Amino acid sequence: MKKVVADFFCGLAFGITQIVPGVSGGTVAIVLGFYFRLVKAVNHFGENRREHLLFLAPLLLGTAAGLVLFSSLVSHLLERHAFPTMLFFIGLILGVVPHVFSKVREGGEKIGAREIALFLLPFPLLLAMSSLRGDGLADPAEVIAGMGFPLMLFLFFAGILAAAALVIPGVSGSFMLLLLGVYPLVVFSVSSIRLWLIDVANVALLLDILRVLGPFALGALAGVLSTLRLVEKLLEKRQKPVYAAITGLMLASALVIFIGPEVRGSEASAPAVVAGLAALCLGCVAAFLLGRKRL
Repeated sequence: MKKVVADFFCGLAFGITQIVPGVSGGTVAIVLGFYFRLVKAVNHFGENRREHLLFLAPLLLGTAAGLVLFSSLVSHLLERHAFPTMLFFIGLILGVVPHVFSKVREGGEKIGAREIALFLLPFPLLLAMSSLRGDGLADPAEVIAGMGFPLMLFLFFAGILAAAALVIPGVSGSFMLLLLGVYPLVVFSVSSIRLWLIDVANVALLLDILRVLGPFALGALAGVLSTLRLVEKLLEKRQKPVYAAITGLMLASALVIFIGPEVRGSEASAPAVVAGLAALCLGCVAAFLLGRKRL
């Protein structure tokens, strides 16, 4: 029972971070220590269904609860206290990097040119992606009212890409949605679930939610299944270069968050800087301690 509760709270934290553009779900899963369990549970579900279900069910329930219940709180923190909030997430990333990098050096072998190249490659790629970032759709309610099959199909493919990004450490699924221009639409629909739960007789609202989240969820499922299978195969055959690439992705994503509008556009008053540095240190220490026990 204790393990089930722990998995639920891991899912809760995982779900909350999915709302924040630029924060990698895969990185958070590594910090919390369930990333490789998730890879194994999804890819080998049929081999031990009961064991994997006991892990996946509370994790998914926690993720859903985090998305639905905390979307407004995270939006409020990003709106009012963006600087310390984002620095806390940067701290989480930096704190676990030493543990991930240690996997590159396992066995005492030298780090070769291939590992160095894979470590450096994410920096120009993520910086180029961040330069494409837009504001997304202006009014989600109007878009939903007039949406047709082409947009629903686009949401399906957006779900595939976002989920693929979601499970790769260092890459943010929500950031991918921003690049595709559907982040406000998806977040608006997720937030609307809470309103529907208050008024379950509101069929029109439920249909609006399903029109957006239905195709998106199907795409996300396809993206998660295909990407986790690829990650497992790469870790089996190319563990050292994969960990080198993951380390580069994590550091590059920390840089992208730091130069992003949530941090760069915030007011740098003295109290905000102090709070930001405290949040950075807190996230760093928490992630390092968690990573030491779990990685």
